[in-house]
Amino acid sequence: MHDRTLAELARGLAGGEFTSRELTAALLERIERIDPALNSFISVTGEQALNAAERADSARQQGKAGALAGLPLAYKDIFCTEGVRTSAGSRMLDNFIAPYSATVVDKLERAGLVSLGKTNMDEFAMGSSNENSWYGPVKNPWNSELVPGGSSGGSAAAVAAGLVPAALGTDTGGSIRQPAAFCGITGLKPTYGRVSRYGMIAYASSLDQAGPMARSAEDCALLLNAMAGHDPRDSTSVSRAVPDYSRELDKPLDGLRIGLPAEYFGEGLDADVEKAVREAVKVYESLGARVIDVSLPHTGMAIPAYYVIAPAEASSNLSRFDGVRFGHRCDDPASLEDLYKRSRAEGFGEEVKRRILIGTHTLSEGFFDAYYRKAQQVRRLIRQDFLDAFDKVDVLMGPAAPTTAFKLGAKADPVQMYLQDIYTIAVNLAGIPGISIPAGLVGGNHPTDHRPVGLQILGPHFGEAHLLNVAHVYQQATDWHQRRPPVEGQA
Repeated sequence: MHDRTLAELARGLAGGEFTSRELTAALLERIERIDPALNSFISVTGEQALNAAERADSARQQGKAGALAGLPLAYKDIFCTEGVRTSAGSRMLDNFIAPYSATVVDKLERAGLVSLGKTNMDEFAMGSSNENSWYGPVKNPWNSELVPGGSSGGSAAAVAAGLVPAALGTDTGGSIRQPAAFCGITGLKPTYGRVSRYGMIAYASSLDQAGPMARSAEDCALLLNAMAGHDPRDSTSVSRAVPDYSRELDKPLDGLRIGLPAEYFGEGLDADVEKAVREAVKVYESLGARVIDVSLPHTGMAIPAYYVIAPAEASSNLSRFDGVRFGHRCDDPASLEDLYKRSRAEGFGEEVKRRILIGTHTLSEGFFDAYYRKAQQVRRLIRQDFLDAFDKVDVLMGPAAPTTAFKLGAKADPVQMYLQDIYTIAVNLAGIPGISIPAGLVGGNHPTDHRPVGLQILGPHFGEAHLLNVAHVYQQATDWHQRRPPVEGQA
């Protein structure tokens, strides 16, 4: 059962092939057996999962179960989940038991989905490799010497390894799409405001967005149907009707206009990644699409703009973690100032401290106009680039990352790590949706030498239904999303 997609499992449950309890128990056993080598979970909620599965089975017997009832998933440990530790991958929140659930968690629970636990992540979602977690790095299921990507690396690794058929992640600058690419799964970053941020521990409030990570576009559509919608508790949530994202998955792609941004195929792009992406585009051409060359001229400014805006917002959001109200508190403080200093020094990791300091500096007197305000002006230019491009094309395509998964510890230089997000960050600055789908394997002949390549597809605001259609039709014509890592051999 662990090898099936969410949609396939839904059909199996509806047909009485197995019960939700049987499915949940099988996956919990698999997590216990395989995850110690991957470290993709921070918390496994086995007892709660089995109880929820039994409730779903009972509802199905009474004819009251919805389409998603009884299906298992996991949450990135940044979503507050009532009664369950919610750590954001940080020592600061290691002892935090959430007193309420995030809106998306509430919605998925009401739909009958069964949570198996909380997945590992870069601390406070700050990172591109999942090496910044207080709970240790996550390993890539394709090769345990490789990173899974970040910051939603635990969710990506768990799905790729067949520990859970789907998981939620968050995407602030590529944190769903890049790990999805590195682990060979499908990951969707919705339009900013499409999914509620209430109960999601904030990193950068104007950029963060929750999204589904699964094996296929069809699976992501099923989850987005349950997740999307206006939330009065979230002031950034958009009041807009939610379409059925599954309805037009099979719509033909005749006449689809694909834009290839010149800036996504320049210096720094690995040759094997470029080859795989261009071969994927050829598949689309065979399906009736046509290719148009476009330009996003301010792409090169995305990383510097992001690393002014995001740390500035982080420095504000993380100021609440002071050792007084909640979170880690140092032992025997000599004074209130000592309490603040040592609690934060002990509770936060190095990358989080680095971004807090950057953000505090850029917001300080004398630097706000020179850095923060200027970065926001650049952000507007980046958004306009996308608006202009979508006047000419229906979707944009390119690589999700400039390379495939790299070795653990290979990018100790923070700037090298930040450059991993060069093709994803502008999407968050503009607030548009994007999806990464498997589009090839590169490397040697041995299974552990294979490294997945992700094709990134971008669309205009609230264009998720079309993105999912474009991704699904490609997945019907290829089998890259069906390839599985050799986790059994590594376990």
